Amino acid sequence: MQSAAFNLSPSPSLSPLKPRRLIASTTYSLPSRFDPIRAFSSSNDLDSNNVVFPRRSWSLTSASNSSLSRPWNPLPPLVSESKTTRFEVRATAVPESAGQGEGKSSLVKTLELGLLFGLWYLFNIYFNIYNKQVLKVFPNPVTVTAVQFAVGTVLVILMWTFNLHKRPKISGAQLAMILPLAVVHTLGNLFTNMSLGKVAVSFTHTIKAMEPFFSVVLSAMFLGEMPTIWVVGSLLPIVGGVALASVTEASFNWAGFWSAMASNLTNQSRNVLSKKVMVKNEASMDNITLFSIITIMSLVLLAPVTIFMDGVRFTPAYLQSAGLNVQQVYTRSLLAALCFHAYQQVSYMILQRVSPVTHSVGNCVKRVVVIVSSVLFFKTPVLPINSLGTGIALAGVFLYSRVKGIKPKPKTA
Repeated sequence: MQSAAFNLSPSPSLSPLKPRRLIASTTYSLPSRFDPIRAFSSSNDLDSNNVVFPRRSWSLTSASNSSLSRPWNPLPPLVSESKTTRFEVRATAVPESAGQGEGKSSLVKTLELGLLFGLWYLFNIYFNIYNKQVLKVFPNPVTVTAVQFAVGTVLVILMWTFNLHKRPKISGAQLAMILPLAVVHTLGNLFTNMSLGKVAVSFTHTIKAMEPFFSVVLSAMFLGEMPTIWVVGSLLPIVGGVALASVTEASFNWAGFWSAMASNLTNQSRNVLSKKVMVKNEASMDNITLFSIITIMSLVLLAPVTIFMDGVRFTPAYLQSAGLNVQQVYTRSLLAALCFHAYQQVSYMILQRVSPVTHSVGNCVKRVVVIVSSVLFFKTPVLPINSLGTGIALAGVFLYSRVKGIKPKPKTA
């Protein structure tokens, strides 16, 4: 067998081949030395996502003629010849505390929400206690309600003055839209105070557990929102529980009962009106602003009625002539008014952070807390059958808050 030797070195008669250069509007070349560890461009001429391949020269000569080489360019050049661009890889370590920071932020929000719920319940408990104490010795619910609106108005003005909340710009047309809401808000709080002055706090709040029933009826009548079978089913224990608690209530009287029922009707009318009458504003009006405006309007509406019905019975001279401790009545009235306005504000703050269903469940728990705390504080006599009726009604309220979000399945053709 013959052996063959191949020498691919250029012959004298042939000139060495030159590498072909691609002609384009912009020419590219690589730096004399390529460092594969560099990837981030320090120049803005190229995109950082470009991939750069180095040129390589391949020598296919024999060992004896290794001085000659023939370059081979399989890919078009990607780097400008006129500019040498250096690339650099910089490794950035992700801090281990990043995940911990998100966890801490979530924990802070949870603690903040828990604090708001605690304040909501606490302010509501103290409002009912102080309010009941005042109404026991000063049975004038119209005057007491007007004082609460007056204190709330002062707080709103201070809040706007010190820019704790942005003062809104309200037109006359918007005030006309809010007026019906202010009317039913005034009546709702007035009827609640009338009921608290006649019957026990626990019984008033047991009757007020009927609010979902009025909400469903009014929504069906005025908004055309027909309830699902689940909502209707949840109303049965509410009505039955309230009926059972009313029959066995030791402090029952019809004035207190119907006042609480009227409070349910007016409060739920306010909710329906707020859906029916939308406040149109260039900048959306938040709940706190709406509540603040309603508070001021309620004072304007109730002040002349108070003077006409009760006169000036809240003066120190009148209270002293009635044999009352003026300082004690004023102090507890002020604390009740502060707690009333505070729990309303906190309630709206919670509503801005959670869903309406969660807020409704929290309101149900709040009613349980208020009933239990008032029974313990005032040592209200409660029969076992009365407790059973209250428990059934509150269980129905909880069930209603869970099922009212269930939508009926659309009918398939």
